[in-house]
Amino acid sequence: MKRIGVLTSGGDAPGMNACVRAVVRSGLSAGLEVYGIRRGYSGLIDGDMEPLSARDVGGIIQRGGTFLQTARSAEFMTVEGRKQAVRRLNDRLIDGLVIIGGNGSLAGAYELHKMGVAVVGVPGSIDNDVPFTDMSIGVDTALNTMVHIIDMIKDTASSHQRCFLVQVMGRHHGYLALIGGIISGAEVTVIPEKEIPLEQIASAVDDAYIRGKTHAIIVVAEGARFSAQEIADYLTKTSPGFEVRVTVLGHVQRGGSPTAFDRLLATRMGMRAVQALLAGEHGTMTGLRGNRIELVPLEQVVQSTPSLDLTNYDIATMLAR
Repeated sequence: MKRIGVLTSGGDAPGMNACVRAVVRSGLSAGLEVYGIRRGYSGLIDGDMEPLSARDVGGIIQRGGTFLQTARSAEFMTVEGRKQAVRRLNDRLIDGLVIIGGNGSLAGAYELHKMGVAVVGVPGSIDNDVPFTDMSIGVDTALNTMVHIIDMIKDTASSHQRCFLVQVMGRHHGYLALIGGIISGAEVTVIPEKEIPLEQIASAVDDAYIRGKTHAIIVVAEGARFSAQEIADYLTKTSPGFEVRVTVLGHVQRGGSPTAFDRLLATRMGMRAVQALLAGEHGTMTGLRGNRIELVPLEQVVQSTPSLDLTNYDIATMLAR
């Protein structure tokens, strides 16, 4: 193997730049040429790629987002699009590929693997919804951002005796909301995996008010059955204690400088991906299992559904009392 490529795909996650940096510098140390592919699978199809030096990835470890940029690609979802992508790799004599992204990106990596491309995936998703890894790149930073903002919201909520509903990302997976709810001391956490009636939410808010709390925080995953605004409308009608406000965090959770944990995780995963390519262990994904970076077949990853440890929901409920 003489030449490899690296791309970031799907939603950006803090730490992707640190991972690209690790891929480039560990590849160069092994005597490889490393090509950066811009705009994810769209850039791969268009042949938008260029060789990267150690200096090209200098000063990016602390930056959020991805300097290679990312994009969704409907064309790559077609057989013709994937054939074009493989042709672009062959045109540049690229022997292996590191793909950093979430479930959709890793599914694309598996399709390339089935077409004979030597590929290793790296999980990058703030939702922590990729199977077979304890943590994906970007999750820790997103949680820290959430907690920082909720802490600030608590200040104004207490000043005005208000209930704030904080809507966070997580369309299909409630990890951010659940763990964020625990570590921010939320009174209620609402996630897709655990349906909670509006009446129960209102009861918890009323109980907090009666017990003399100066505020109430409800963390709501965007994929929950009821949106933050729907819950707020219900509370306004049924719970006269607190004033009710809604804050939607949105894409602020994806930005910002990656934490030390995410920088180290991304670096370890990027280096392990290059090692796997050199050892012929492709068609795999790097996964954090305990404190070890292990390889998991991409076939297992794409055929599995991520699960959420609901024992944490019991913890959240107990500590909110």
